[in-house]
Amino acid sequence: MNLNITITFAKPLDVRLTPSAALMGALQTIIQQGAKMSAELDRLTTEVSEATTVQQSAITLLNSLAQQIRDNANDPAKLNALADELDGSSNALAAAVEANTPAAPPAP
Repeated sequence: MNLNITITFAKPLDVRLTPSAALMGALQTIIQQGAKMSAELDRLTTEVSEATTVQQSAITLLNSLAQQIRDNANDPAKLNALADELDGSSNALAAAVEANTPAAPPAP
């Protein structure tokens, strides 16, 4: 069985190093980049999980309000109270979205 490995470097290797030292340096760089990518992936996974939880909470709230409107269709006072609750919830959601939306990059 033959195993051939080809390694291509984006930057030229330091010719003052022995091949094994150059290879070890390249390997160390790969390991560091892998660790960085792993940390970034962990952070992204956490962010997605948090966003999913918030989205599910918003869906539950909207479904609950829709049912409450149906249940109180003949009671104007309760409908007004629900409208006020919906206004408060939508204002809080809008503020949270705005607070967590990164600023647009400057135009070139």
